[in-house]
Amino acid sequence: MHQLELRKQVCQANQALASSGLVRWTSGNASGRDPATGEIVIKPSGVLFDDLTPEKMVVLDASGHVIDGDLKPSVDSTSHLYVYQNMPQVHGVVHTHSQYATGFAVAGRDLPISTTTHACLFGARIPCSGLASIGETEIGREIVRLIGDGSAVLLRNHGVFTVGKSAWDALKYAVYAEESAEASFLAHQLTGEIPELDSTFVAGCRSMYLNDYGQEKENNSNY
Repeated sequence: MHQLELRKQVCQANQALASSGLVRWTSGNASGRDPATGEIVIKPSGVLFDDLTPEKMVVLDASGHVIDGDLKPSVDSTSHLYVYQNMPQVHGVVHTHSQYATGFAVAGRDLPISTTTHACLFGARIPCSGLASIGETEIGREIVRLIGDGSAVLLRNHGVFTVGKSAWDALKYAVYAEESAEASFLAHQLTGEIPELDSTFVAGCRSMYLNDYGQEKENNSNY
């Protein structure tokens, strides 16, 4: 992928975080990795989403050194980098502080499988990690430790990280993680509990999504 194309894709993914209501002010970020070169494009630190342009994106090499861009990269770059270094199938990472999913993270609770959409997209609970320091590899370690072949992790008292085959793909998982968290929260308000779907039913939903949903079949993988 040409670097300019990746810059545009990552810029659009970051702007979509804001337009989707998943972030506020300057918190949150999206990154993408070029499978051919290993270069990583990520949001600059502390820049408003409305002010982002492809030219303002920061380009890192596979070791995390800035190789193009005039601005500092996101403080979460180290976390993104750790994920890329340890999950070669991942080429997009998204981080949000979306309200409902972060509520589960503050409570230290996994996000249960309460909707058919969650069953289709994730196929399992979204796990909640332990506490990890911002701006360190600790967050990346927690993501890799918990995510398995899934696509989302709740970071305790922090927010949400999602991964995918591109920045846009990781964004999709962030959108649906928040939708699932909101539905679960509202169900709890209505009934005092969060009904969770049966594992056999979940497996059927997941199989349908991977094999039949959309115009092209998925690769039996989130990536």
